[in-house]
Amino acid sequence: MATTSVIEQMRQLIQLIAKHNHAYYVMDQPTISDSEYDHLFHQLKALEEQYPDLVQSDSPTTKVGGQALSKFQSVTHVVPMLSLGNVFNQEDLFAFARRVEERLPNQKVQYEVELKLDGLAISLWYENGVLIRGVTRGDGETGEDITQNVKTIRNLPKVLHSDHFEIPRLLEVRGEVLMPKSGFEKLNAEQEAKGDKTFANPRNAAAGSLRQLDPNIAAARPLAFYAYGIAQCEPNHGLTTMHDSLQWLTKLGFEIAERQYLCNSIQEVQQRYEQIQQERSDLQVEIDGMVVKVDDLKQQQQLGFLSREPRWATAYKFPAQAALTTVDQIDWQVGRTGTLTPVARLNPVFVGGVTVSNVTLHNIGEIHRLDVRVGDTVSVYRTGDVIPKVEKVWPEFRPVDAEVVHLPESCPVCASPVVMPEGEALARCSGGLYCAAQRIEAIRHFVSRKALDIEGLGDRWVESLLHLDLLKDVADIYHLHEHRETLLGIEKMGEKSVQNLIDAIEASKKTTLARFIYALGIRGVGETTARMLANTFQTLEALKSADVEALKKTPDVGDITAEWIADFFLAPHNIEVLDRLIAAGIHWDAPTAPTRQPLNGESWVLTGTLEQMTRDQATQMLQALGARVSGSVSSKTKCVVAGEKAGSKLEKAAKLGIAVMNETDFLSLMASYGQTLSE
Repeated sequence: MATTSVIEQMRQLIQLIAKHNHAYYVMDQPTISDSEYDHLFHQLKALEEQYPDLVQSDSPTTKVGGQALSKFQSVTHVVPMLSLGNVFNQEDLFAFARRVEERLPNQKVQYEVELKLDGLAISLWYENGVLIRGVTRGDGETGEDITQNVKTIRNLPKVLHSDHFEIPRLLEVRGEVLMPKSGFEKLNAEQEAKGDKTFANPRNAAAGSLRQLDPNIAAARPLAFYAYGIAQCEPNHGLTTMHDSLQWLTKLGFEIAERQYLCNSIQEVQQRYEQIQQERSDLQVEIDGMVVKVDDLKQQQQLGFLSREPRWATAYKFPAQAALTTVDQIDWQVGRTGTLTPVARLNPVFVGGVTVSNVTLHNIGEIHRLDVRVGDTVSVYRTGDVIPKVEKVWPEFRPVDAEVVHLPESCPVCASPVVMPEGEALARCSGGLYCAAQRIEAIRHFVSRKALDIEGLGDRWVESLLHLDLLKDVADIYHLHEHRETLLGIEKMGEKSVQNLIDAIEASKKTTLARFIYALGIRGVGETTARMLANTFQTLEALKSADVEALKKTPDVGDITAEWIADFFLAPHNIEVLDRLIAAGIHWDAPTAPTRQPLNGESWVLTGTLEQMTRDQATQMLQALGARVSGSVSSKTKCVVAGEKAGSKLEKAAKLGIAVMNETDFLSLMASYGQTLSE
């Protein structure tokens, strides 16, 4: 690779890392996840290892964090607060142990394992047992004096006492400030109740609380401090191990994290890691892994430090919840109801414990919101059992020839036009009767009781017929009699079953226009709408040729439904199937001259429990008289029929002054129009 290209990559990564360092360490408002940051950092580190002569003087691989804000007094750390290196899997962990043990030949090494708390690292100074200063990590060399806020933390000792040993003249304790889960949930509930901004996670809540200029705000927040080490102690505490030093701190009144383990081998460390990962949800605090330390303090001194991290400790992080990868391709899948869903084909990446190579992009609106393109570098997020998703796009890494993604004009399965009415989020294939992707759903709906009502053609039959390639679309149902011998060969389908099916198919040919329209499965067209369309247009030919404006004049048909109906009849493949259905003998009675129905266009509502009839029976009687049955009461409601235990709909009707009728009066009214339950 050319030198200039390597330097350009390094500079780009350095600037990105610096920007996110500032957001994380200084502003306490991280804009990317830890795992995304780690990815950028290790990408830079790998380049520097490959091209050591080109390492930039301001590389963040040699220092920690960003500059301290000026609103707090700056304090220089006597002992720098370095960060830890990371390992992400067992192989990396064992490699860490090999490096440790190679530097400590013929020495027994024990490892101290702690929870990696997801909070804000601080340093506390005690002189003669009295807390005199609290300082943030800052950039590792210089932090911010937050003493007044630190003193408000309830579980943090302000004065040290011990019945076991003398209090040191000087003690510097390092640890993590965070907000336990229960306190975080309570704080967010309070913030929401007051109409204030809630916090995204406990770390942000803790950091935001600690860095308030008014200590009273910090005092009101449920913060906790957990010690994890001693930076200075005069006179020396005389302890020899990390494990003992943590226990020593507890005797001075400090809390430490709720789990610690002393491990005799790196294999045992791995076992503890797996245990902690399983128990993570039960912990009182948020963690993002565990910290592995060489336990012996003398061995720690022997191992020493790298430029920015100790050789004797590492953070063993849980599987990343986010990772960076590239989009190789964007395909469009067609669902059983015709919905087009874009799917990003990714360069496979390990995230959240699994390898992810495909991620749904949901719809064209989401693609445009993210502005994701083929060739883009993206952050893929996954945690627990959550379906992976693209969290963000990195335009900094976009190829120059990356093109904006557009909605396909035709279905990738059947080539029918793709439609998406204004105001709708989902695009759909208009070839509902023909499209292979929608075949099962189209057939299931077509043969259902309220449609063509072909008894016996259940899902098991349909799957067998599809497998035998006998059903390419619904029109093929009416040619199944031509394949009697093949049908008889289907397992558990004897002569009687086959004959019953053929008879049911033949009987279904005599139907009504309303049932036929409903059977077509046009989006937005239910039973009531199908009946309204049949009443309005009287013939299939009139309906097929109706434009959107004419359709919108039909009762119960809104703007979007009108577009779906028009689009359905504009799809050539749908017309082919319709023509085959009519040619197969499907028919209905010729239209009679329309008469004005007594309840034409009125909106009725049914509520409560009806004793003498079902809701479905009441609905059919109303629809037969021209009324439409609505699920909600509005000022346009003509009447509410109230059964037993009628609730909010009855109350709303009373408020709006809508007429209310009981079941007995309703049946009397229906009878006066010739509608009875026997019908």
